[in-house]
Amino acid sequence: MSKSSIKYVCTHCGYESIKWLGKCPSCENWNTFIEEFVEEKKKGLRKNIPEILLDKLNSTVIEEDRIKSGIEEFDRVLGGGLMPGSVVLIGGDPGIGKSTLVLQAASKINRKIIYVTGEESLSQINLRAKRLNISSENIFILTETDLDIIINSIEKYEPAVVIIDSIQTIYKPDLENTAGTITQIRECTAELMQLAKKKKCAIVIVGHITKDGMIAGPKILEHIVDVVLQFEGERSYSYRILRSNKNRFGSTNEIGIFEMHEDGLYEVTNPSEIFLSEREKEISGSVITSSMEGTRPILLEVQALITPSVYGNPQRVATGFDYRRLSILLAVLEKRANLKLSSQNVFLNIAGGIKIDEPAVDLAVCCAIASSYTNRLAKSNLVVIGEVGLGGEVRSVSNIEKRIQEAAKLGFKGVVIPENNYKSINLKNSIEIIPVENIISALKNVLTS
Repeated sequence: MSKSSIKYVCTHCGYESIKWLGKCPSCENWNTFIEEFVEEKKKGLRKNIPEILLDKLNSTVIEEDRIKSGIEEFDRVLGGGLMPGSVVLIGGDPGIGKSTLVLQAASKINRKIIYVTGEESLSQINLRAKRLNISSENIFILTETDLDIIINSIEKYEPAVVIIDSIQTIYKPDLENTAGTITQIRECTAELMQLAKKKKCAIVIVGHITKDGMIAGPKILEHIVDVVLQFEGERSYSYRILRSNKNRFGSTNEIGIFEMHEDGLYEVTNPSEIFLSEREKEISGSVITSSMEGTRPILLEVQALITPSVYGNPQRVATGFDYRRLSILLAVLEKRANLKLSSQNVFLNIAGGIKIDEPAVDLAVCCAIASSYTNRLAKSNLVVIGEVGLGGEVRSVSNIEKRIQEAAKLGFKGVVIPENNYKSINLKNSIEIIPVENIISALKNVLTS
């Protein structure tokens, strides 16, 4: 008979302690420790496992065996489709569309699928399927939270894909902890991982996230699974982005863009055109830039609004852009371009609800701020690309040819790029390429007189 004891686990980082602590010594968060029961199992004899030479391994799973979902944006983020024997974790805010995404993907897979739901009843699943116009003879619905029953069903029907919605509702009867606790989430995920490797089936797990945007449960959960996907988006916008945070079978730089409608999610095949469709051309503070999201370039509108500050401390507000990076660029503009911004309110927005974290949009941000401050229009037919250094120099960026080709495809007449990039490109397009060395040169080429 196994004995049980009590330990305390941090819900934020998974740090364990034998006593309750007010502040976690690992992540330094307050009041994150919860009580967990731990079963102490008897030690058994170690098993001798024969070693196998790498050259003699015969893989039974090859790249062509990937399971295609039929949704190109979803498959691209996965690296080409679901790999048999893998475990995929999808996290996102409540109501963002995680269940809608996995159900739509399941309906397009022409193989046997078990959809396990611990949050919805059969009637609720039926209503969702009707709303999404989904009809499939390959999807078996299982409304169960007991892990043993779920495993028995998987071993009985031997599906190609298993969907767990959500892991926070699943519990293992052998453990005394309630469903959703750190121990239950960790142990259930570990058993599902072993089952996926054994049965060569792909398991997709839907997980909730905390208020900090992290996937709920212990951090080790993300280490156990093969793929971690983040489904994100602003509630005020209809666009959703599927981003890869970890992928053992593909790139972590790819993203998938969707648009939410009443009857489900639709793929956005040309995001640049959509994000620029509502742009107002005859207005100061608006500049077009190109951002790389994975292997695809996306043209976005950078909007800036500069107003005099009535109070002592001017406001600095950035939406979709790093606030600290904005502060650095404002200091560069004041020092190198002689723009007196210390007494001005600065509001910056990346249109469309997209979040940008790459330095290639620095120059466009600077041009948009200068345009709004001087009330001079930025040329509407230009795309501005480049990283800005502390000395005001414009530094080279990666994938410059892809960015230029995207601008030419959408009908832009010119593109402003770093001078070092201009020396290395071999493009013969109808688009004009304007190399700039520093921020002063860029402002002269971008802003109208």
